[in-house]
Amino acid sequence: MQLTDVTLREGAQLPGRSYDVEQKVSAGVELSRLDLPYIQAGFPATGAVDREATRRLSDDLEADLIGLARAVPGDVEAALDANVDVVEVFAPLSDRQLEYVVDSSRAEMFEALREAIDLALEGGVDVHLSLLDAFRTDPEYLVTAFDRFSEVSYVNLPDTVGSASPSSVQQFLEGLDEQHSIDLSRVGVHFHDDLGVATANTITAFQAGVGKADVSVGGLGERAGNAPVEEVVAIGDLEHDTSFGVGTADLVPACKRVLTILEENIPDQKALLGRETTRHESGIHTAAMIEEPSVFEPFDPSRFGSRRKLIFGEGTGRGGARRLLERADVAVEGTDDAVTTVLELLADEGPLETAAAVRLIERRLGT
Repeated sequence: MQLTDVTLREGAQLPGRSYDVEQKVSAGVELSRLDLPYIQAGFPATGAVDREATRRLSDDLEADLIGLARAVPGDVEAALDANVDVVEVFAPLSDRQLEYVVDSSRAEMFEALREAIDLALEGGVDVHLSLLDAFRTDPEYLVTAFDRFSEVSYVNLPDTVGSASPSSVQQFLEGLDEQHSIDLSRVGVHFHDDLGVATANTITAFQAGVGKADVSVGGLGERAGNAPVEEVVAIGDLEHDTSFGVGTADLVPACKRVLTILEENIPDQKALLGRETTRHESGIHTAAMIEEPSVFEPFDPSRFGSRRKLIFGEGTGRGGARRLLERADVAVEGTDDAVTTVLELLADEGPLETAAAVRLIERRLGT
C-alpha cells in the first residue's frame, strides 16, 4: 500500500487556518524527507497560494505531486498549470450529495467526470478519481465508475464524514472484491477521525488489499482530522513488517518539524508525537525501566526517532533511588540512609531526567 500525504490541503481546510506559500513549500520539503510516494500539495483552483506553492514544490520534490480538482475544466486546467504530476478529480455519486451538494443528476456527473478525466490525461499527467462519501454510496454506482474510468490509476474511496468503522470498512471492501470483482489494488482510501478510528480503518483497508491510503501529519485535517501518518507507519512497522516505504528513523522529528512550520500545536498526549508519550515518572515504572524499559513501553521510542525520558523527583520511590545510586559513580553503598538522602535530593532538585539525576547524586555524594 502506498501513502499520500494530505497535510497541506486538509490542514488548510480547518476553520481559521491559512498557510502562506513559504509555509507550504517548507512543510512540503520536510514531508518529502519521509520518502512518501505522493504529496497532495493543494487545490490549485482555489487561489494563488495553492497554485504558487504547488508550482514551486513541483520543482523541488521527488514525490509525485497531486493537485485536487473538481470535475470541471477550469479546476483541471488550474492543476495542470501548477505543474502537478497527478490530477485527482473528485465528485460525489451518492443520492444525498448529488442533490444537496452539486445539484446534479448522476448521469450528468458521469459526463462531467468523463470530460475532466480526458482533459487531465490530455495534459500528460496521471489521474486519480475520488468519489466523495464513498462508504455511504450504493456500491453499484462505485462499480460503474471503476468500469467507466478504467484508465485512472486509483479510485479513491473517501469516508468523507468519518462514519466508517473497521468492521464496516472490512465488509464494504470485501463486498467490492467478492461480489463485484473490483481489483482492490486500484482502490485508495481516505478516512476521517470523527469516531476515533481513522488509523484502525486505514490498517483494516491495508489488510483487505487496497493499493493506496491518504494520511496526514499528526492527523491534521478537517473536523477531527485524518489518519495520522506517524500512527499508520508505526503500526505497519511494528505489526505488519512494512513501513509503507516511509523512513522510520526520523519519523517523529520530521512530523514535529512539519507541524512547527505550519504553526500547529502538538497536544502533550498525542500518540507518538506528544511530549508525555515517552515520559515516565511513576516510582514503580521508573525503577523498573532503568533496568528494562520494555516493561512499561510498547516500543523503543528511538525506533521512530524519539527519545525515552525517565523522570525522577518527588514521586520517585526507594527502588528507583537505589537504582540511580547504583548507576552513579560514587563510593557509597545503597544503604537505607543513602537511599533516603537520594530521595531528599530528588524531592528538592527534581523533576530530573535520568542523566541529570545521576549527575546530581555524583555531585552531592561523590568523594
